[in-house]
Amino acid sequence: MLTTLTEENYLKAIYHISQTSKKGVSTNAIAKKIDAKASSVTDMLKKLADKNLITYIKYKGVNLTEKGRLTAVDIIRKHRLWEVFLVDKLNFSWDEVHDVAEQLEHIKSPKLINELDALLDFPTHDPHGDPIPDKNGQIQRTDKIVLSQASVGETYTCVGVIDSSSDFLKYLDKHQIGLGSKIHVIEKEDFDQSMSLEINSKTIVMSKSITNNLFVKKL
Repeated sequence: MLTTLTEENYLKAIYHISQTSKKGVSTNAIAKKIDAKASSVTDMLKKLADKNLITYIKYKGVNLTEKGRLTAVDIIRKHRLWEVFLVDKLNFSWDEVHDVAEQLEHIKSPKLINELDALLDFPTHDPHGDPIPDKNGQIQRTDKIVLSQASVGETYTCVGVIDSSSDFLKYLDKHQIGLGSKIHVIEKEDFDQSMSLEINSKTIVMSKSITNNLFVKKL
């Protein structure tokens, strides 16, 4: 039974929320994630449950079934492969690709996606540092922390972002920060948790709202 575009967006949203929640995903969290009314979310959850894509118990939240998880991961795989294609082959910048990939991710041709994967030489991460699931739904995890948790005096490399909005990515571009950038932590303020950092031989002060949205790995 084929899934609709809206159903796929719900499954993807549930998957992303579930990565940071140990309990079932709440309808309110889903409504906030996809900007929908709670009543509309409830109606859609019933449809997804009927297709055996989720389990839904009122007041206890939503969980993806294995079928639902694989469907969600497949959508995420397509999204991230398209982002790589747009950046590597069509010269899009990393702040331009998300909305276009949102449209392309719903293409249902497995052959097209497998050939796209091969064309791109089987990338493991998208332009924002997020891991790309393989065709079997397996995801390669990276040992990473958010920059705000980094230790003073240590040096890290940027491996991803949490906020992939255009404004945030443009901010990073302005300061020449991208995947692979080396970041040395000079100082961390006790008062507001802002950090003094050395990046590209320049010193920059970043607020906690910025450092909370950058993934780094210790060198």
